[in-house]
Formats: sequence, structure tokens, C-alpha cells
Amino acid sequence: MARRWRIPLASLALAFGSVFAVATSASAATVTHHPASPVATPAGFQPGGLMVRPGGFTNLTTRAGHATALSTNWSGYAATGGNGAFTSVSASWTEPTATCGGHSNQYSSFWAGLDGFNSNSVEQTGTDADCSGSTPVYYGWYEMYPAFPVNFSNPVRPGDHMSASVTFSGSSTFTLVLQDATQGWTQNIVQNQTGLARSSAEVITEAPSSGGRVLPRTQNPTEIIMVDNSGKQKDSTSAISSTGAFSNTWLRST
Repeated sequence: MARRWRIPLASLALAFGSVFAVATSASAATVTHHPASPVATPAGFQPGGLMVRPGGFTNLTTRAGHATALSTNWSGYAATGGNGAFTSVSASWTEPTATCGGHSNQYSSFWAGLDGFNSNSVEQTGTDADCSGSTPVYYGWYEMYPAFPVNFSNPVRPGDHMSASVTFSGSSTFTLVLQDATQGWTQNIVQNQTGLARSSAEVITEAPSSGGRVLPRTQNPTEIIMVDNSGKQKDSTSAISSTGAFSNTWLRST
């Protein structure tokens, strides 16, 4: 299913096929770990992070019978609950194509993660399709926000079939898996951290700033729409299909 994420100075063809997640229990997956030295993150830039809400706007509204939230940096879907509600989230997508123009740097991230909707941490992994001036740049990463992200040096190309999962296996252990089936690599990262809420699980298209189960319908996931600080809509988020897929379509940058 083709999706498009468009930016006036750069266009991204986004495909979040099979966007699924959120379980109260999870089994370990068998993966192959290909070690790689991380690539550097541009100064002042941090993909991922907490959902940012525009000032002066109600947190949640209702549209078409389900909750909708406004954000200046996220779009997609989040399932929310109390502390400890979620242990696993996963998603798959096709890496977008970034067509870069002009001389400015631009960033876009695509990821699955736990927390960040209504908590102060995010455990997440995904990819970027960025513009370094007129040059497109693609890479994978993981992040245990507020710690800085770690970028992978494994190759990522437009059209690659990506999948990501974040799993909490009890006590303090989080396993973050990012796989590029097209390039034939998997990064399997284990992080230990206590005290994290696990109160939300989300699959997100993000405008980063400086600073296999279908999502259960009983979770009634919250739709997230990206807006500017004035509340003007910057993208659209489709309904979740019967197969668990949804699309984000970029409308404007200003």
C-alpha cells in the first residue's frame, strides 16, 4: 500500500504497511545481530522524543467516534493506559524516498515505541529519511529518551522493507529490534532501565526537532494529527484499516 509524506522542499513517499502493536505479553524473537559502528548524529538534532502538544489547545478531542490528539511533532496512532499497561509494540513500513531541494537540512523519522505520549521517557527504534542540503540521507537508530539516540551504520535505502519492535521482558529489560529485510541486517539492542511507565505504545511519523498482531480494537487507540503552534493542520492521519495499516499524508509546511 503506497503512502505519501510530502514536504514542499523535499518529498517523502511513506509506506506504513502492517502497523501493529501493543500486547500485554510478548515472546522473544530470534534475530541476527550485525554489529555496526554508529554514525554521528548532526549537532543539535535528536530524532525521537516526547510528543509535543501545541499550547492553548485541548489535549484530546473526538472525531469519528474515537479520540484525536494534536501534536506539533507526531502523527500516527497511540494506545494509552495506566503504568505498566504495555509490554510490546511493533510495526513495518517501506522506507520513504526523500527528494531534497535547496540548501537547508530537513528531517523526518518513522518509528515504533513505548511511552512518550503521557510520560517523560520513550523507548523507540526506527529510521530517518533526511535531507543534508540537497543530499538525501537514510539511516536506522534506537533511543532510550531522554538519552541521546544511537544511529546505526547499516545501509538503509528508499524502498527497503523495514520492521521495528520494542519489547519489555520483565524487571528492567527492554529489547529494541530494527530489521531491514531488503538489505539483510537486523539490529537487536538490549537496554536495562528501571522506573519507566510503559503507559503508551505508538507507531509514529515524526517531524524531529532539536530539542505481528493487529492493534487490538479494544485499546481504542488515539489518532494523532500534526499541527503548527496555531493549531493549523500540517498532515492527515487515516483510519486504521482491517489489516492494521494507516497512512500519514503531508499537507503543508507553513
